[in-house]
Order: sequence, then structure tokens, then C-alpha cells
Amino acid sequence: MRKRLTGTFRSLSVRNFRLFAGGQVVSVAGTWMMVVAQDWLVLERTDNSASALGAVTALQFTPMLLLTLYGGRLADRHDKRMLLTVCNLVSAVAALLLALLVLVDAATVAHVCVFALCLGTVNAVEVPTRMSFVSELVGADLLPNASALSAAYFNVARVVGPAVAGLVIAAFGTGPVMALNAFTYLATVAGLRLIRVGELHRAPRQDTRVRVVDGLRYVWSRADLVLPMALVAAIGMFGMNFQLTLPLLARTVFHTDALAFGLLTTAFAAGSLLAAFVTTARRGRPSGRTVTMAALAFGVLETVAGWAPGYGAALVLLMATGFTSIYFAQAANHRIQLGSDPRYRGRVLALYTLILQGSTPLGALFVGWLSTQLGARSGLYVGGLVSTAAAVAALLADRAGGRSGTPGGAPSRPGTEVRRRVM
Repeated sequence: MRKRLTGTFRSLSVRNFRLFAGGQVVSVAGTWMMVVAQDWLVLERTDNSASALGAVTALQFTPMLLLTLYGGRLADRHDKRMLLTVCNLVSAVAALLLALLVLVDAATVAHVCVFALCLGTVNAVEVPTRMSFVSELVGADLLPNASALSAAYFNVARVVGPAVAGLVIAAFGTGPVMALNAFTYLATVAGLRLIRVGELHRAPRQDTRVRVVDGLRYVWSRADLVLPMALVAAIGMFGMNFQLTLPLLARTVFHTDALAFGLLTTAFAAGSLLAAFVTTARRGRPSGRTVTMAALAFGVLETVAGWAPGYGAALVLLMATGFTSIYFAQAANHRIQLGSDPRYRGRVLALYTLILQGSTPLGALFVGWLSTQLGARSGLYVGGLVSTAAAVAALLADRAGGRSGTPGGAPSRPGTEVRRRVM
């Protein structure tokens, strides 16, 4: 048992990664507290308007759609540690300003929209930089484990954050939650500044100009990267709108209070956390079939979760859906990241982030409108059915590729430079 635990947490033997992960747990918990508080505030101020909540969600993710590729270029060109420090400080200031407006009862939905847009702009740089920074912290050999642990601590925070937010909102309102979130960003900043720069695994600086288009061409030349990217696009747009569907399910279907909403979100996150720990055992690049089957399981379970007849059944089904969502996301992430040349990794992960999170504005607006017309359950039904259809299409495409002699794990063009690290 001890040996197994040592294997699961082996990346934590690296001091720099321990510092980074510790700061992230605190900061991400605050972020998820903020998500619950922000959504609850919008629903309170708009009489449970699904369209208003969809608009706020869209504003938060629209910068991801427009700016993430540029953020990946910055990550490949500049010091990732410094970029992350600046991003977290800007987020802290923005969160504090919104908290002050709420505390003095001056906040409007327009203020929330401005904050969402600001946070999304920062995230367009922070997310690809953070994802590619993990490889600098631990090196190639520990990258699969460190990536899985990153998902694990993210989901630990996702379990703790909403549960605490529900308690605090019920007792004191949304303002104190937002104020607390502002200060949690400082934990990440402290961890980043304590990192020993000399122990980072940095790739040699490129002499040529770092361009976004080169990263796009690199991905397009790789059939084994294009297929998981396409799956991530379909599922990210239609299936991963839980920030919108869960609060609507809680308020308009089960008619719960803030505490019960927090528990609903926590159940989803608990399943995600379990999946993250399961994937820490991965030591190499997953196959294309693993990614596709995980997508299929997610689509089926999300569809069933939309049918949940009661609050208790919803808790169980959302936990299972959360498990498959992270298992799929991690499988896709590992297949893409471990198959990419380190010189392009920031831009490749920026494209992955753009597709996964940047497609959310379009999906959020559609799901928000659909939920207004047909009810909160419809968002889960459509997300699950589209995800299932995308997974089936990917299975057929993979099978067709195998028959034509182009396996999913091989470059699509002869002579394409591919540097793989099989671990």
C-alpha cells in the first residue's frame, strides 16, 4: 500500500512542484468558491434568468476563444514563472474590486460581466502557461503523474470550494466569499516566488521567432493530435457547460438553497477527483481508443444525469459524470501533451485550451437559450447526446484510418518531424 501511495504522489518528491501545487490548492479552492458566489449572485439579481447566467459564462470564456493562442505564444517565448505571477496578481485585484462592490451593495450584473471578461482575459494567458509550466517543474519522466496530480488538486479544491461557499453564502452572503477568493491568489504567488529557478527543466531558448501559425501547422500535420482535438472541441462546446447547467438544475428543477447547490457541485467534483487519482497511475501516452471510449462513457452518463428523477439520484449520477469528464480530459491532455515536441508545447496546449474552454461561450449561449425554452434538463440531454455522437464518429474515423494504413498514433504525412517520448 505504501509503495502504491509513493507511486501515486511521486511528483511531490520534487520541491518546486510541491510549492506550486500547495499554492494552487488554496487558490483554486478560492476560485471555485467564487464561481458559486458569482452564479448565485447573478441568479438572485435576475430572478433565476438562464440567459443572464449564460451571458456571464460566455463573457468569462470569450477571451479564451480570442486570445489563448497568443497566450501560448507568450508561454513559449517568455519566463513562465513571471507570467504566472503577473496573472495571479491581476486576478486578485479584479476579484477584490468586485468583492468590495458586493459588500457595499453596489454590485450589478454589469459589474459581474466586467469581472468575468477581465478574468477570462487573464486566463487566456494563465491556463496554457500553467499547463506547460508543469513540464518545467518535474521534467518529462514525471510529466504524466504531475499532470494527473494537477487535475487531482484542482478537483480537491473543486470539492472543498463549493461546499465552503454554500455554507458561507447561507450565513453571510456572497460578498465575503468573493473577498476571501481575492486573497487566495496570493498563495500561488508565494509558491511561485519560492521556486528554485536553477532546478527547472527548461527547454533551450529558440533563436527563431516564435509564431502562432507554426504551432497550428505542427498540430495539423499530426493525425494523432487532430482527432483528440476534434473530440475535445465537440465535448467542450456542448458537454462541458456544468457551470451553467448545475445552478439551473439546483434552483429550477430541485428548488434547493445555496447549501444544497454547493453539495450538488461537490458531488460532481468528487467524481472528478477520483478520476484524477486513478490517472496518476498512467506512465505513458494513452492510446487513441482510450480517449474515444472515455468520451463515449461521458456522453452516455451526462445524458442519464439529465434524467435524474430526484436530488439524491442527481448526486450519484453527477458524481459518475464528473469521473468520466476528468478521465476523458486527462486522457486527451496526456495524448496531446506527451505526443508534442517540447518546442511547440506551449502553443499546442494553448490550442487544446482554446478548443476545450474557448468553445464554451458558444455552447453556453446555446445551452442558456435552450434551458430557457425547454428547461434545465435539456442542457444535460443535448450535451450528453452530442458528446456520444462525437465519440461514435471518432471511433468510426479511427477504424477507417486503420484500414487505410494511417494509424491514429502515427503522423499523417511521411517525413513529418515527430519527437515522441514514450514513458
